[in-house]
Parts: sequence; C-alpha cells; structure tokens
Amino acid sequence: MTAPTATRKGGRWIEQWDPENETFWKETGERIANRNLLFSVISEHIGFSIWTLWSVMVLFMGPEYGVDPAGKFFLVAMATLVGALVRIPYTFAVARFGGRNWTIVAASLLLVPTIAAAVVMEPGTSYATFMWMAVLAGVGGGNFASSMTNINSFFPLRKKGWALGLNAGGGNIGVPVVQLIGLLVIGTAGAAHPRIVLAVYIPLILVAAICSALFMDNLAPVKNDTGAAREAVKDGHTWIMSFLYIGTFGSFIGYSFAFGLVLQTQFGRTPLQAASITFLGPLLGSLIRPVGGWLADKYGGARITLWNFAAMAAATAIVVLASVRESLPVFLVGFTTLFVLTGLGNGSTYKMIPGIYHAKALAMGLGGEAAASYGRRLSGASMGIIGAVGALGGLGINMAFRQSFMTAGTGTGAFVSFLAFYAVCFAVTWFVYLRKPATTGQQVTEAAADPKPQLSYAEV
Repeated sequence: MTAPTATRKGGRWIEQWDPENETFWKETGERIANRNLLFSVISEHIGFSIWTLWSVMVLFMGPEYGVDPAGKFFLVAMATLVGALVRIPYTFAVARFGGRNWTIVAASLLLVPTIAAAVVMEPGTSYATFMWMAVLAGVGGGNFASSMTNINSFFPLRKKGWALGLNAGGGNIGVPVVQLIGLLVIGTAGAAHPRIVLAVYIPLILVAAICSALFMDNLAPVKNDTGAAREAVKDGHTWIMSFLYIGTFGSFIGYSFAFGLVLQTQFGRTPLQAASITFLGPLLGSLIRPVGGWLADKYGGARITLWNFAAMAAATAIVVLASVRESLPVFLVGFTTLFVLTGLGNGSTYKMIPGIYHAKALAMGLGGEAAASYGRRLSGASMGIIGAVGALGGLGINMAFRQSFMTAGTGTGAFVSFLAFYAVCFAVTWFVYLRKPATTGQQVTEAAADPKPQLSYAEV
C-alpha cells in the first residue's frame, strides 16, 4: 500500500492513511509520521514559549512598572485562560484545514503577541495594555491542541503513548527554553532589556512556519466528525479525563507560570536569582513526559497515573512543610520533584485517552480496524476538550496563589489546596479505572455463557 500525495486545496495532501496496517506502517507510514512529528514538535515548542512568555516578562517588571505581585499573577493567569479556551477551535481546525496548513497558520499567528509585546514592554505602559498583551500571548496555548490532534492521527494505537509523549514533551520544553533565554538576557544585558527576549523569538517563529510548509503533510482521511464531537461531550470519560488532566498538565503549566513569582514574592529572590532556578522544574517535567507515555504503553496508563498522583501528593506535602518553615532548599527539592511528576502524569494520562475509547469499542463487540477507527474518532474529538479543561487548571493554580498571597502573604494555603486536589485525583483514578467490582456467582455464570469482551480499563 502506498500513500500518494496530491495537490489539493493548495497544500500537500495524503489521500490514504492506515497506520494500523503493519505492512503500510513499515514501508511508508512510519517515515512520514516521524517527519511530521519532528516539525510538529518544533512549531509546538515555539507555541509553548510564547504562551508562557509573560512568566518571563514579569521577572523584568521591577518597581518602576508599578505592578504588584497580585497583578503579576493575574497577568499570567489571563494568558493561561486564553490558551485554554483557544484549544477547542484549534483542535477542529486540523480536520477543517489540514494538519500542515493549520500548523503554518498557528505558527505565523505567534508573531502577533511577540511583536506587540516588543512595542509596549517598558515602564509607563498601562496595566490594561499589559493585560491585553498577555491575552494575545494565549494563542500559543492553542498550538498544543492542534498538534496533538494531528499527531494522534498519524500513529497506530501501539505507538501513541510514545509519539504523543514525545510531541507534547518537545513542546513543553518551550517553557524552560524561554525562561533560560530570559535568564541569559537578565544575566548579561540586565533586567532593563526584556525586548531582547522578544527579538530572539521573531525569527524562530518564521523558521517554524516555513519548516511546517516545506516538510509537513495533511491527512485527507481526517475529517471533523460532529457526531463524534457530540458523543465525546456526552461521554463521562471525556470529563473524568479532563479532571485528571487538570491535576497533571494544569499543574505543570500553572507552576511554570508561577514558579518565578513565588520565588520572588515568598523567598525574596532577585529577578536574576529567580530566573536562574525557574527553568529547572519545567525542563525536567518536559523531558520526562515521553517516559510517562512509554511507561503507560508498557504497564498501563491508569496504573502509572494512579501512583503518580500519590507521589504528587507526597511531594506537595514536602512543599507545604518547606513553605511553613521558609526553607528554600527543601522547597526547591519538593517543587522540582513535583514538576517531574507532572511530566510523568502528562504522558500517562494522554496515553489513557485512546486506550479508553478502544476498550469501549471492544466491549461493544467491534474488532480490528472497526475498533481502531472508533477509538480514533472518539479520542480525537475528546482531546480538544480534555486539553482545554486541563489547561484551565493552570488558571486555577495562579488564581489560588494570587488569593493566598493577598490574604496571608505566603503560598502555603494554595499548596494545601493542591495537596487535597491530588488526593481526590488519586481516588477518582482508582475508582473509575482500576477498581475491580465484586463478582457474584450469577455474574460468573453469565460471563461464561456470554464470552463477549467485557469493558475493562486496567490496561489503558
């Protein structure tokens, strides 16, 4: 089987795509999928950098800007909010315009918040203007949703955990990279030159858009399925996984935005001191995400997710203790561990999504390509919702920090609330995906008489 390309709708279109066919995958599919994955990662990487741009810009905003810590937390919260909201339309844009075509558009749109910030980033600019700049930067958050939806269609089910983890992890690394660039600028040129950071990204955005045009493909078989979207909205698993993704990705992006501000506000670090530490947690969390997907492929996403939430709760308890005792070294150890665990959880939860819908297909009596097709339809439709709701967790984290610092002058209260939330996530994961219901003698007899596959999520 071949995958012919044709000029259609003004772009590179692949008319046939069957990754579950092993012959097709080995001869043609794997090479094409990996090429699209590489350039998808590049574009998504830049998108994450621009989305989290204001976590760096606020480090440059000294007293002369007239913005207090609560105002800075609100700035980064607005970027988080917009990034979450645009994920849903970005998800459906892939099928409407083609994965390659939309990646070009999504990358090019990043020029708007970057150039706009370069124009206004100076003392004397009104807070309302800064707020609009943060809102514009939110478009970078949408790149994740379209990229993940696109790559999900390229790979077979057995490869999705690793592929989606690598795609997301490479994108997530955009967070520590922009923070490292900020550190470099503060350490060399000083905190009075934030425009240098923006000048670095303008040519990188252009490179991402050009590479997407030259090396990526559109998949003609991928179409928006309004029936699948409606079914995904009505399916309880979409909302359960959205809740769990709040705990993993919401934590990752929320902490990425807030880490530097917490170090400055609670521990009195200078912009240079904060920037020299801020990048480490997001970097480790990004690098470990593909490992979370790999572990989920091997042991089951539900199992990895369950124990990951337990570990996140333990790490948060260490952070609470360090916050109460005002111990910066212990705080950094606990918080960095928490970042690593968010990365692992990101990989394992996203692996669960296609596995859940494939398990449902098998329980419905489908098999082979029919089951794979059903899983692709529902997982693709649900990913935009799950990604958007999960990202809203970042908004919740920054608003919790804002309130905690406004009322108590410390982030301890916020961390206690996060600890309780992770405990709930652990319980939900166990109850829905790993709990084994009691089986009566009558149920055993009925199961023996009816060998139809039973719905089980323990291996997803």
